[in-house]
Formats: sequence, structure tokens, C-alpha cells
Amino acid sequence: MTVRQVKSLPTPARDSAKGGGSLKRAGDYHRRGTCPGLFTPIETGDGLLVRMRARGTISLTAFGKLAAAALEHGNGIVEVTARGAIQVRGLNGGSAPRFAAAVAALGIGADDGIAILTDPLAGVTAHELVDALEFADALRGALAAVDSVLARKISVAIDGGGKLSLDSIAADIRLRAVTAGSFRLSVDGDAASATELGLVGAENAVEAVTRLLKVVAERECGTRVRDILRPEGPGPLTSRIADLVIGGAPSDGPQRRSETIGPHPLGNAAFAYGVGLPFGHADAARLEVLNRAAQCAGACGWRTAQRTLLAVGLARGACRAFAGDAATLDFIVRADDPRRRVIACAGAPACSCGHIAARALAPRIAAAAAPLVAARSVIHLSGCAKGCAHPAPAALTVVGTADGCALVKNGTARERPYAAVAAEQVPAAVVNAMRERRHA
Repeated sequence: MTVRQVKSLPTPARDSAKGGGSLKRAGDYHRRGTCPGLFTPIETGDGLLVRMRARGTISLTAFGKLAAAALEHGNGIVEVTARGAIQVRGLNGGSAPRFAAAVAALGIGADDGIAILTDPLAGVTAHELVDALEFADALRGALAAVDSVLARKISVAIDGGGKLSLDSIAADIRLRAVTAGSFRLSVDGDAASATELGLVGAENAVEAVTRLLKVVAERECGTRVRDILRPEGPGPLTSRIADLVIGGAPSDGPQRRSETIGPHPLGNAAFAYGVGLPFGHADAARLEVLNRAAQCAGACGWRTAQRTLLAVGLARGACRAFAGDAATLDFIVRADDPRRRVIACAGAPACSCGHIAARALAPRIAAAAAPLVAARSVIHLSGCAKGCAHPAPAALTVVGTADGCALVKNGTARERPYAAVAAEQVPAAVVNAMRERRHA
């Protein structure tokens, strides 16, 4: 299915984007299919969208000002993505630069370079082998010379070995601490699927990643690691780091915990408590109230994770009260909440490519069908065939098309459907499919 390029924004999107000013031509902004940044917005169905990645903890003060800026300059919709990035929607040509300037002044470390991901509690938990934040900062500095020519979709995952892992997150390059002095280096995938390149010493980890990305930078514009690895094998990569590899990677143990919802001990009697954003989004006004609840509970700031915000610095006794406040605000505070069984993109009308209102359908699907989904399985509602919200296979994927909805079992939004239904029939069709699957 061809991705439609946005020519201009519909009138409702212009009206909903606050802050004054007028939108520029569509070509003045990144097109759909590229990665947005804080200073490089993309056009969507509800205005301009920006994305930012915080480095470390966002203070309560900064988070409150971020939410207020989303209300002042955008339409108030804030998202936390599956990779822990923060997205703000509904900006326009006049308000987007003012929003970017306001957020940059907060010092939360947002940047528009390639994505360098660290484990959610890096640097604040006692249960880590190394502080991944230190390596991430060193890597950003080392990549300054080549970052501008790398594809914006390239990502590097640096996992310090803490209890909240990055095992389920796919990345072009992965560093995972196995001891305080060594990292497992792998490429193109998550912890289970990535191709192993061997062990590197901690003192050479940044150099190894830099060399690998220089190999990518030498290729044509837009190249990803997989574009080298899959046709050519690991040779072009391993040859560049042969002198840095100190041995083969040890066999994997059991996959470490990546469940972000609930309490997480940090050491020194402090805790973090993760609350989920239903279907990955919340309005900024509600986030402001949540921020005040975290302040009352004694938190010092926020970390982001997979569609989750983690309040950091709570005393053990404050966790229950904070969770109660978050639940009252309709945030997810239990790992078994049925809303977590459904993954939905923004869909129509927020996304210009969406054919169905995926996010509006999600609560109905979660209430009716999610209890029928087996553990570790999900239902994916995708507004179009790109499948942005969940590129991996799902138990059932609903794909919006110009003619209705396609249904895919045990696959992705890009795969061949087994059936098609009208949009209004989706809830019933999903329930029937899940019942059949359960009794198969």
C-alpha cells in the first residue's frame, strides 16, 4: 500500500493547533515515513508532530512545563511511544518553533540526532552493572562528525544490565552489559533476534559502535545496518572492529524483566513506580494532575519507557497512594490491565494516512476482546498498512484500508489478510476471532 504524501492540512487541524501563526507549505516539513524531532516536525492529520527523547530524569518542574507547553502550543495530546520517546501533537507552523524553544530551555536533553536508547532506570538503580547514561553521552559526542549523514531511523540500544531491560526493543546496534567491564555487541534486532558480533571491553564500547556507524555512513543515504547485514553478512561490520573484540558473547540466560508497570526498587529505600498511558497517549491537562500527584508522593522526577512514565524517588509507603491517584486519573497501574493487550496507533483523523479511528476503537476492543488474548499476545489496531505502532507480529492485526478493515492472524499489518470486514463490524469480528483462537 502506497503511503500518501500530505499536500496540505485540513481545516480542523489548523483550527486545533494553537499558538497563532500559519502553516508553511507541506514540503517545508519532513514527510511521513521519516523520523520527527523536536526541531524537525512532521505533518500529520491533526497538525505538526514533534518527538523528543529525554536524557535521564525529567524533573517534576520541567515535566509540568512540558505539559503546559503542549497545551499552549499544540492540541494537548501527549504520547509516550513504545521506545520511550515523548511526542506532542497538534502544533502548527507558528507554534512549533515556540514549543521547541520552550522545551529546549527546560534542559531535559531532547535532541534530534539518531536514537540512543538506555534502559529505563539507568543511573538511578542499584541493580545495574554499568551506568548506560554515561556511555550514551560519550557516544553522542563521538558521533558528532557522522550523525548528520546517518538515517534518522537508526537506533542504538545501550543496556546497563539493570532489572528493567531493553531486551524487547529492536535496534540497529545493541550494547548489553554482561559484566562491569564488558558489553555484548550485536546488530539488527532485539535481544533474541540480533546478530552477535562478540564481546567488547567497556573502554572500547563507544569506539566499536562509532566504527560500525561509520560503515553505515559510508553507504548511500538512508542506509540502515540491516541493509548491509542481510545481503552481505556481518563481514563488512566485523572487519572494522576485529581489534576491539575480546571474545565470543556468552550464551544468553533467561530474558530479563521488561515489565515497566508497578513498583521498582532503586536502592536506599527509594522506589520508582511505572504508570501506563492507555494506548500510549494522554491529554496534557491530565498529565499535569498526575505530575502534582507525583510531587505529593515525594517523587523527584520522571523516566520514560514503553508507553509508560516512571515516577522516580518514591518512598515504599508512598507507592500505593500514588498508584491510587494515577488509577483515579485513568492511567494504567497494573500489569494485567486489559488495555495493555491492545496496541493502537493514532489512526484517523489524527494521522493523515489512517483509514480507521484506531485509537477510538481501542477502548471497546480492550473491554470486549482483550480478556480473550493469551498472555504475552496482543491485538494490534493499525490505521494503515505501515503498522507503525507495532511492527512485530500480533495475535490479531486489524488494518485500516480504503475499503474497510483487513484482518491478519499471527502476523503484521503488512502481511496478507485472511478476511476483510466493514469498519463498524470490527469489534464483533475481533471478539469472534479471539474466541476462535482460544478454542482452537
